[in-house]
Amino acid sequence: MRDRDGDPAELTAAAVAEHCRAAIDAAGASCVAVKPQLACFERLGAPGIAALKIVMGAARDAGLLVIADGKRGDVPVTARAYAQSLVGSTPGEFGEIPGLGADAFTVNPLLGRDSLEPFVQAARAAGACVFCLVRTSNPGAADVQDLPAPDQPLHERLAAIVSELGEGGLADCGLADVGAVTGATHPEVLGRLRELMPRAIFLLPGVGAQGGSAELLGPAFEPHPAAGLVTSSRSIVDAYRQSGGDPPKAAALAAEELRQTAWGLATRD
Repeated sequence: MRDRDGDPAELTAAAVAEHCRAAIDAAGASCVAVKPQLACFERLGAPGIAALKIVMGAARDAGLLVIADGKRGDVPVTARAYAQSLVGSTPGEFGEIPGLGADAFTVNPLLGRDSLEPFVQAARAAGACVFCLVRTSNPGAADVQDLPAPDQPLHERLAAIVSELGEGGLADCGLADVGAVTGATHPEVLGRLRELMPRAIFLLPGVGAQGGSAELLGPAFEPHPAAGLVTSSRSIVDAYRQSGGDPPKAAALAAEELRQTAWGLATRD
């Protein structure tokens, strides 16, 4: 891209799309989904959104699900608009306007249950999944999510809301269409969270670059082999920095090693 002339946003967005497509080509065979961080595309303006759609298309071509990681959250009227943009469509004077068409997305539950209901309704109508933040992987999560509220940590109350909302959308396998973001950097709380959310799929960020270990995530998989979804980004796309090898090969190896670990937990192998 450095040899091209043009608008910086368009060139950068094209480079981002190419990078993501290369990562999918390299590591996709060991994965079930890709989780684009929406902020990394939105900061590039309209060209970034166009790049996001290219990346989503590449993921679909590879047979992968797409989890739109935007952690949206707002009052119900705005939550409905967010939901339309993520998994639905918007009716207009000139016709229906499609949204991203993601298979799943992340939401922030701190505005309460009524702020989540429009997301759940839209996702359910589209056959998609909602992942609510419950106990995240960043160090500062304890500042809020672990506070007593009043007789249990706040993350346990959030877990109860997730479980309640998920009861209305159970699949044949018993898993719910409302899941939880439960950071891999704090595996000590997974057992309790699994008790509170027996049917939720756990989205497990923080493995690798953030210090989380996939080997400690066993409770996430207790209800079903698909009940845990381990996410890892930097430790896959940057694997070549440690190995010194070819970037695609290093990414493929890192993804496959993680897949084997997760599959071992899921099947108790």
